Amino acid sequence: MRVPFEWLKEFVEIAVSPEEVAEKLTMIGLEVEGIEPVDGDKVLEVNVTPNRPDCLSMAGIARELSAAYCIPLKIPEHELDAEQPVSDFSVEIECPELCHRYAGRYIKDVTIADSPAWVKKRLEKCSIRAINNVVDITNYVLLEFGHPLHAFDADKIRDSRVIVNTAGKNGKIVTLDGIERSVPEDTLLIWDSSRPIAIAGVMGGLETEVDENTRNIFLESAYFAPVSIRKTSKKLNLVSESSFRFERGTDEGFIEKALNRAAYLIREVTGGIIHGIVDAYPVKYVPEPVHMKGETINKILGTEFSTGDMLAVLERLGIRTEDKGKYYLVRPPSFRRDIQREHDIAEEVARFLGYDRIRITFPRSPLSSGKLNKKPGHIVRIRDVMRKSGFTEVITYSFMSPSSLDMIHIPRTDRRRHTIHIRNPLRQEESLLRTTLIPALLGTFKYNYDRGQRDVRFFEISRVFQDAGELLPLEGLRLGGLYYKENIPSLWGENVSGFFITKGAIESMFGEFKIEDIAFSPSSEPFLHRGRSADIYSGGASPGYIGVIGPDVAEKLDLKKQGPEIVVFEINLDLFCGLIPESLHYIPIPKYPSVERDIAVVVDETIPAAEIQAMIKTFASELIEAVSVFDVYRGKHIPDGKKSLAFNIVYRSHDRTLRDDEVDLIHTSIVEVVLQKTGGQLRG
Repeated sequence: MRVPFEWLKEFVEIAVSPEEVAEKLTMIGLEVEGIEPVDGDKVLEVNVTPNRPDCLSMAGIARELSAAYCIPLKIPEHELDAEQPVSDFSVEIECPELCHRYAGRYIKDVTIADSPAWVKKRLEKCSIRAINNVVDITNYVLLEFGHPLHAFDADKIRDSRVIVNTAGKNGKIVTLDGIERSVPEDTLLIWDSSRPIAIAGVMGGLETEVDENTRNIFLESAYFAPVSIRKTSKKLNLVSESSFRFERGTDEGFIEKALNRAAYLIREVTGGIIHGIVDAYPVKYVPEPVHMKGETINKILGTEFSTGDMLAVLERLGIRTEDKGKYYLVRPPSFRRDIQREHDIAEEVARFLGYDRIRITFPRSPLSSGKLNKKPGHIVRIRDVMRKSGFTEVITYSFMSPSSLDMIHIPRTDRRRHTIHIRNPLRQEESLLRTTLIPALLGTFKYNYDRGQRDVRFFEISRVFQDAGELLPLEGLRLGGLYYKENIPSLWGENVSGFFITKGAIESMFGEFKIEDIAFSPSSEPFLHRGRSADIYSGGASPGYIGVIGPDVAEKLDLKKQGPEIVVFEINLDLFCGLIPESLHYIPIPKYPSVERDIAVVVDETIPAAEIQAMIKTFASELIEAVSVFDVYRGKHIPDGKKSLAFNIVYRSHDRTLRDDEVDLIHTSIVEVVLQKTGGQLRG
């Protein structure tokens, strides 16, 4: 807001320079962004925060300086004498929730002309263009008292009726800028007996404009609900000096004084005859009292101000207080609706008693002897491992459709059916909190596939939610991922199954955290391909699963052509983080060489390789260092229903070099145990 210094001095007799005033205003919360010399005067550019609409006027700024310098505040002449009787104009408020008060005066026999030089000069300093004496006076009082006014050509108001109501259907009005506007049904308008004549609080209508032919005017002063004006201004993309103030809140109790001040100046400038006030006031302003205790204010601020000093500040600001013994009842005036609680009073006390009087203290932050939570660090490392394995992180919504679980054939008795319904979903497809990441991953894949992506590798770390019958749901952190790559002729002729690429990424993640006892067993997940899926086991628990999407689920994705396998996985990270060793122990590099032996057995198709691998690892010998599968074969020379599994066994002693005969003895025993337990036979 632009504040001419010479005009300001008419409200408060300050004997300091504009620069000192700018410093003082800044220190009490009204930042002065600059000082501009204009025609021998200094104009202060004051940045008024949205919660202080009372300072959007000369009187408001002066009130702050009056309190800061402890000097009286002078309000310009606004009392009227020798009024004529109330005119025939009537005011009807049809929407009292949007218009609490509407007052007006009929002023007869005005002479429309240019404004006096002193009016023009002050308007120009505040960047407002002069129009004519009546309109300029309304703008002058707007700047002076902060309350918007509007002057109608009274002879153009049909039947001398002013009605405040919403637009309803087919609301149209031509505003002062000459534009015909269609306004929404809930827009508050000012009507005469048959048509709208102004958009309330925003802009007047062209048909009742005050021009050189105007002889009688009806002067409006009202209080409109800030929310209503804000909505109207935004919807119409129409901002004015009036809407700027109305949407922040004006002083409901000052309506009559602003109206009288404007009428007083109009009479002085135009020679008009003022009639009595018409005032409709259906919703009376009742201040909301605030309880204040001196010790509470000091506790908030960290000060030791006396209660007397606090009360003196409030008195200088025009805020009434009442001693109730144990506390003070503070009654904010109508121009200070921002004071709603004790913290607001503390702010006023700090502003005027001085922020420099608030002691500098260091906050106490005692540390508890709790255990450090390593989980966030583990999650960061998991993300890094997945990226290194070629997967890209995605973020999807935590919602799912009721049909999502049907699509992946989750049984009715499964815990993932314990869903939580959202009370106000944006759409049916997002009406449940998800209990698994798989539907979202498949949806993301389908979106990418339909747009030509044929190499899709992504993962997501997010929470799932299950209804546990308690006040709050069960939340679990999950890692989910998907791998898909279309078979395209390659220069290198490499054709590795996506299942094993994804399985390798998971094994890398387990290896990163030194979780060694990882095993895979056939999975029973209903949406995974039988024989091409596995549950992941470690430490006697199953933190997740991996597998190729079953053909029936793949068909529901409506792929344009039959593509290769779509591999998905999901891991319970809460369980996974519990498997991570608390500490690592260093093992010296072996001094003695190892000895390797291979074994190839033909067994039933139903026996998993992991089961045989576990048999070998648990054999009663300290010389077995490692066991790995290096070949799986089905085909020529292998009977139907059978498969050949080849294992590599590493033997080593930590205190000597092994001899071939002792290794052969142990190896032969292992072969016998494997053949006995599996019913298999050695492959020739």
